[in-house]
Amino acid sequence: MKKEKLQRKHQQQTQVKEIRLHPNTDDHDFEYKARHARRFLEEGNKVKATVIFKGREITYQEQGKDILQRLLEKVEDVTKVEQEPKMEGRSMIMMLAPEKKKGSSKKN
Repeated sequence: MKKEKLQRKHQQQTQVKEIRLHPNTDDHDFEYKARHARRFLEEGNKVKATVIFKGREITYQEQGKDILQRLLEKVEDVTKVEQEPKMEGRSMIMMLAPEKKKGSSKKN
């Protein structure tokens, strides 16, 4: 029981943080949200990047894919793609997971 309790104590829980974008998000807003995504990933949380299409924006799905690709390029050194961009209703979703650090595994 003590061993199980110790394992639960050292367990790290990951949260899923969401970054919401639009196909016409401006450069400064995009940079701001990319910095947040980087910080979330460095803290060990997963990031759900969502591009939301309103009204007739749904016809510009390639712009949504481009924005997600730009976000991936900004944070690619600290992340790996868990789920490629795909449409779910009126939004395009991509899941990013923090990349495991190679030297941080603890041995007891």
